[in-house]
Amino acid sequence: MRHGKKVNHLGRTDSHRKAMLANMASSLIKNKRISTTLAKAKALRTYVEPIITKSKNDTTHSRRVVFSYLQDKDTVTELFRDVAAKVANRPGGYTRIIKLNNRLGDNAEMAMIELVDYNEVYGKEAESAEKKTTRRGRSKTKKADAPAKAEKAAEVKAEEVAPEVPAKEEAATEEKAEDKGE
Repeated sequence: MRHGKKVNHLGRTDSHRKAMLANMASSLIKNKRISTTLAKAKALRTYVEPIITKSKNDTTHSRRVVFSYLQDKDTVTELFRDVAAKVANRPGGYTRIIKLNNRLGDNAEMAMIELVDYNEVYGKEAESAEKKTTRRGRSKTKKADAPAKAEKAAEVKAEEVAPEVPAKEEAATEEKAEDKGE
């Protein structure tokens, strides 16, 4: 029975699995996105997220701990320099798994795993989607602008009813009215 055994062994020995995950984590950190099978992507997520969390604290001890997992000096340097700066404010969830079409050869479920903060295209789509609204009727901004628009419309109607007359003409019309009134 598998009670309490949450690690997917991926059909490999312990040393082979650890080496494979270390290589995949290094590739993910260097390239920011890799394509693999869905099972490996899910196993990689549980492997790499604690490493990224550890990289937020840039101490010698945390660098040594991360190096013991990754075994690649260049990857550790990039992780602590670039990736840690981008994910500093994020409280977890550093990776995203996107399912792809099945592999042609053996019909295996494929997936793309990527670092969330490095996908510029996905973030722009989300921002543009938020700006576009399909709601009909008045929004909060329109309600706030409504009194100002009503005042402006009233001024325009008043001008249409009684157009402004220049001061000289106004004075002349007043004099004519006084002359007629006498």
